[in-house]
Amino acid sequence: RLLGRPAAAMRRYSFSDLVHPDDINTLMRTSAEGGRAELRLARRDGSYVWVSLRNSVVADAADGPRFLLIHVEDIEERKRHELQLAHRASHDSLTGLPNAAELRARLSSRLCALPGRPAADAEAGPVHGYGTADGFRDAAGPGGATDAATHGFGGFLPWDGEQLTGPPPLPGGAGYLPFGGTGATSYPPEAGHHEHAVPPTGDGSGEKGLAVLYCDLDGFKAINDRYGHHCGDAVLIEVARRLTEGVREDDTVARLGGDEFAVLADGLGPAEAEDLAVRLRNAIIPPIHIDGISVRVGASFGIGWAGCGMTADEVLHSADQRMYVEKRSRSKGQRRAG
Repeated sequence: RLLGRPAAAMRRYSFSDLVHPDDINTLMRTSAEGGRAELRLARRDGSYVWVSLRNSVVADAADGPRFLLIHVEDIEERKRHELQLAHRASHDSLTGLPNAAELRARLSSRLCALPGRPAADAEAGPVHGYGTADGFRDAAGPGGATDAATHGFGGFLPWDGEQLTGPPPLPGGAGYLPFGGTGATSYPPEAGHHEHAVPPTGDGSGEKGLAVLYCDLDGFKAINDRYGHHCGDAVLIEVARRLTEGVREDDTVARLGGDEFAVLADGLGPAEAEDLAVRLRNAIIPPIHIDGISVRVGASFGIGWAGCGMTADEVLHSADQRMYVEKRSRSKGQRRAG
């Protein structure tokens, strides 16, 4: 009833076939987290429902594990509430953009500590793999028993009386092999794979990097002072919309606070980053119409480059400093004109 699927149809599926592709790793790690997990299962209509899983191995002294008992609880309402709270904590309430903390988190996730220097605001090391092989299966030879305490994903596989047999291939099933009679397994690639962020060293078109564009609005305070905060808020909302429309889908536009914004854009060369800054500045310049009045703001941009060994704050500070250099290089009249 929960998934809108008849029992006869359910029997044709492996459990993993019903799990959202993005939650397969969560399913794989269930044993390492005490046999509990929260993930999404596919309904018959193509939608997904959040559920809580609790599993335990049913075994006997002679033959070891016989089957896995899984308790599934509908947590859709609770999860929706949690996700709403998480969104509020990580996004700006006025513009709906990611806030400064969320930008730092996304930036930090791309930076690692190089030897000899810890990344102060990065998480304590990348998350690697899914534990040791023993965490997946404690094999005792062909058809060997799986330790109930470390049954891992093997516990989700059907027991045929002689050995554990594998499910149909998982979505994107490269790296996954079914358990066989020899006890040999193939594990998924390590989740902690990291590609170092390296700032471009020149203007060559072949060099790409992770750019941070720091944006400060010019002339915004005068609008706030003259027309009030209601008008100022409307300007910020419109600027956020224009910035978002001017970047790629995978780029991040964040509001840092006040009239300051930032754009996180990967895979850009120096010339491309400069071009993006110009295009975004030109998108902000046109008049903004609010309650019968027309106002204009300009924008100053500074470009910083992220590199492993740096912290998120260092990257943002570098972009902020370049923004002030760019702002001071233009007269007040030029800044107001964008």
